[in-house]
Amino acid sequence: MVETRHATAPDQVPGMTTEQLRARFLAEGLFTPGDVTLVHSHEDRIVIGGASPGDGTLELPCPAELRAEYFLERRELGVVNVGTPGTVTVDGAAYDLGPKECLYAGRGSREVTFTGGPFYLVSTAAHADHPTAKAGLADAEPVHLGGREGSNERTIYKYIHAKGIQSAQLVLGVTVLAAGSMWNTMPCHTHERRTEVYFYFDLPEDQRIVHLMGRSDETRNLIVADRQAVISPCWSVHCGFGTRNYSFVWAMGGENQAYDDMEQVAIGAMR
Repeated sequence: MVETRHATAPDQVPGMTTEQLRARFLAEGLFTPGDVTLVHSHEDRIVIGGASPGDGTLELPCPAELRAEYFLERRELGVVNVGTPGTVTVDGAAYDLGPKECLYAGRGSREVTFTGGPFYLVSTAAHADHPTAKAGLADAEPVHLGGREGSNERTIYKYIHAKGIQSAQLVLGVTVLAAGSMWNTMPCHTHERRTEVYFYFDLPEDQRIVHLMGRSDETRNLIVADRQAVISPCWSVHCGFGTRNYSFVWAMGGENQAYDDMEQVAIGAMR
């Protein structure tokens, strides 16, 4: 039901093989038909996962590893539809989600079910209660960045953040790359006070993304397929390029919710 990933120090990375890097930082197989699959990371206690209801209905389980009566007893949840239109029901209230739309469920929500989709899930520990809220692309705060000359023309849609859906610590949004653009998040950065997870989707099955990670002066790479996620500890850069354009969900949890709290890395300083 849930896989546990332990935290990793930066000095462990240089000696890792490709398979060891993938086992620690890349989340594959998040979408199993008819099931909810979860990965519990000790990096800021983030839980990510996928709910694939198919023709039925799935309930958000509460793994024994959380030591809780129900999943959101001490947590909050962000849900993004990464497939066909579907419905997420929270304590009896149904919310219809189209592709790339988002739902937030706050601490204390007892029952969460899914139909349609599938849905990508991100959960962080919560110290306060906030109401369930839905947002679509039209409700988000769009930011247009990059350009064709850098092959990084993209639109960032902020969903859960200080000026959008309120949360205890979760920050989440979706970035959509324009046709002909492949680079994301360049120049890159780190977050000393937050862990960030990138979930890549809208990528054809036969295409891949080269995700750069690790210390900025000693980077490593992961080859990522559609509907896979990369966990980035606070000390790791998180950027990459694809063999064609794609979308990704970015989600953060940690000490604060300031979107611009980051340590920028100049392109020329990367190694």
